[in-house]
Amino acid sequence: MDLAILTPWIAAALSIIALLGHAKTYFGSEGKAAAQELRDLKDTVEDQGRRLQNVESDIRHLPDIDAQHRVEIALTEINGRFAAIEEKLKPIAATSERLHSLLMEQARK
Repeated sequence: MDLAILTPWIAAALSIIALLGHAKTYFGSEGKAAAQELRDLKDTVEDQGRRLQNVESDIRHLPDIDAQHRVEIALTEINGRFAAIEEKLKPIAATSERLHSLLMEQARK
């Protein structure tokens, strides 16, 4: 038997076996499962990207620290003005209460 004649046949058989092994791996359940897992991960990453874009767009509309500080100052001024108005209304409330008492006394007579 001449080894030179068998060498191409052996090489062809080994190549076919190797290709069949690769095909089995590619088309086998492990390859499909890995491909499905990769698709799921890709979908998850895309979903996270969309959610991050939504959060970033919402944050753009929120006031920054300077605007928040101006709002706090304005509220402090408004509270001060209400306190001053309340002090000015105390005598009017007392007068109203005295008038009410007087009218009640006259109504009883």
